[in-house]
This record gives sequence, structure tokens and C-alpha cells, in this order.
Amino acid sequence: MTGFKRVVVTGMGGVTSLGDDWATISDNFRNNRSGIRYMPCWDQYPDMNTRLGGPVVDFRVPAHWSRKQLRSMSPVSQFAVYAAERALADAGLLGDPIIADGRMGVACGSSTGSPQEVKVFGNMLLNQVAHGLNANSYVRMMPHTTAANISIFFGLKGRVIPTSSACTSGSQGIGYAYESIKFGRIPMMLAGGGEELCATEAMVFDALYATSQKNDTPQLTPRPYDSGRDGLVIGEGAGIFVLEELEHALARGAHIHAEIVGFGSSADGSHITKPEKDTMRLAMELALQDAGLTPDAIGYVNGHGTATDSGDIAETLATSELFGPQMPISSQKSFLGHTLGACGVLESWFSIEMMNSDTYYHTLNLDEVDSRCGELDYLREPRRMQHELVMNNNFAFGGINTSLIFKRWSN
Repeated sequence: MTGFKRVVVTGMGGVTSLGDDWATISDNFRNNRSGIRYMPCWDQYPDMNTRLGGPVVDFRVPAHWSRKQLRSMSPVSQFAVYAAERALADAGLLGDPIIADGRMGVACGSSTGSPQEVKVFGNMLLNQVAHGLNANSYVRMMPHTTAANISIFFGLKGRVIPTSSACTSGSQGIGYAYESIKFGRIPMMLAGGGEELCATEAMVFDALYATSQKNDTPQLTPRPYDSGRDGLVIGEGAGIFVLEELEHALARGAHIHAEIVGFGSSADGSHITKPEKDTMRLAMELALQDAGLTPDAIGYVNGHGTATDSGDIAETLATSELFGPQMPISSQKSFLGHTLGACGVLESWFSIEMMNSDTYYHTLNLDEVDSRCGELDYLREPRRMQHELVMNNNFAFGGINTSLIFKRWSN
């Protein structure tokens, strides 16, 4: 690690179906409140089986955002910019001219841009009419809409790294921003991801027979790692971190939430939707190697935990083989659903907050661990633990695997 820059998290912001601040979200976790709801607007799609989602409710665009700024923003970009604004405020950098002089960039992504704009272009192809199309339609739809809108909204002139890689969009955003700072290319980055809820995203998994159909009991699903799970639920939201080179952060007296000490990413290189245990483990090993750590240094693993058979089994077998049966693990997707492009950063946010508070939250609805899953210490209720290092893992379609390691900050 000699000669490399150290990277710290100085700001965190997000929006979820269970709130947009840690006090509210953690209270919901503690009291087993789920963000999953029946989506009556999906009844119009008779060929889709699931009716469950994890929507952000009562989201209001901040009054100070201008109409001009909003023209290029679909809901996914609104979520991401909102999260970025909260993260910058948390870091004490909102409105500071140093973020707009080239010292700050952004790494961010989502599974797609806005599906609503895809519909407008689809209407043109199907019906030969351009009704609803305007100068901003593509900007709201493009895969890098979150990164571009954040950059423009805050006047960032540093590098822009779009990370549209489905369920690893947020974690790759953090990882590539971390590497940009670590290797001395830039001192500050905004990093994360977002997603807006749409029936098309639920249908992707419905067509794979991978969605939960417990439509009458939304509070009882999803059920990561549980023998009675019947599939995932799609959620929405966004999360953004302010990452900063350590000396830069110390020089301005920034509050430091945690240090990022490891990032690993690997590809399955085989099947585009079937997860591979060995390459999942490789991503974790690469993160440990990057951090100069052995497996016994990690105190807790935040699992991807989609509540699908193939995903749950592969990731827990990989985790158990690397860390052993004593490793505590849980998945917040049990509360929020699968937020796709946002999950990597939201779960990293939760990991840091849990580490700093010495309170780790459980997997909701986990009654009986599937015997096919790896042997691990599955958290079924909140637990007080003190750890110096935590890992967050995410895995995506396309065979993309990521692992991040965060360290408790101490002067």
C-alpha cells in the first residue's frame, strides 16, 4: 500500500422506502417494519404474477430545485441528486466552491435510465408517432443519466464514471471512485447509484420465475436465505457517498464516517444470469488482498441476499467457504426489496452505520435457514457486536461480482 492515497467516507445520503435518514431507517429495522407494499397499479399487467414492490412514498422534490434543473431528471435522477445533496451537506461541502473547481467527480449508475422514457421511444417504434418525445427524453433515459445529472446539478468538473451494471451499479460506483482517489487521480468523488421502480423491472425477474408472489402478505416477503422464500421483490431509491483523500479531508477538518480499505471485483465469465460461487469468493478475496487483510479480520458480512434460490445458495456457500461458519451475515433487502442499482451503496451505508453504532440489524422474515445455504451465523434479530472491519457484497446479472471493505475510523 506504500505510495497509495488513503480514502475515507466523509458524507452519506440516501432515500429508501423506509426513510431518508439513518435514525428513521434504523428504527424501522429495529421494529421489523417492512417497506414492501402491494402495487395496485400493476394489476393492469395480467401476464405478470407479482404485485409487490418497495416504493419510495411521499417523495417531494426540494423547493429550491429549479424547473430548468428538473427538465433533465426522471425519478431515478431526482433520487440520486437528492441523495448527493444530503451527502454533500453531511460532508460540509454543499455550496463549497472547492467541489466545482475540478477536484470532485462522480461515479454513479442504475440498471437503466428511466423506463418511462423508454416507453415513449417504444411508442415511436411501434406506432410511428413521436408523441411525448422532447429534447430531454433521451437525457432522462440514458444509462448515465444519474451521473450526468449529479455532475451538472453541482457543477462538478472532475471525472465522470458511469456504472450501469444492474445490481452492482452502486458498489462499482464506490469501488471505482475509491480507486480514482487511491491512485492519486482526484481528491474527491461522489459515488453511488439509484433506481426508480417500474413494472418492467419486476417483469424481468417474473419471466425468470424469480419474483415473490406472496401478494396477499407483503410484510412476509422477501425472505432471504429462508427455506420458505419464493423470490425477490423490486424496490427503489438511491444512495450517494462523498469519498475523499484522507489528507484532504483532515486538512479541512471533515468528520470521517469510515475508511474504505478494500475493493474487489470479478466476472463469472460463464452464464449471464446464473451466479457462480467460485467467482463470488474471488471478489471477496480480491477485496481482502487489496486491504492487506486475512479473512479472520472481518467482523460482519452484509450479504447480497436477493431471496432467490440460486443467488442465496451460491453467495452463502462462497462466504462460508472463505470465512467459516462463525461469520455473522444479514440482508437488508428483506426490509426494502432489491433496489438494484441502489443496493450496493445503500447496503454500504447501512454497514458503516451499524459498525459505528455497534448494532447490527437482522434479516427480516428469516425463520428457517435453507439447508442448502452455506453454514454461517445468520442474524435473525438485532445484535450488539463491536467490529473494526465490515464487508459488503453485491452480485449482478452479467456475472459481475463486487466486494467492499470498510474500517471503523479512529484518530
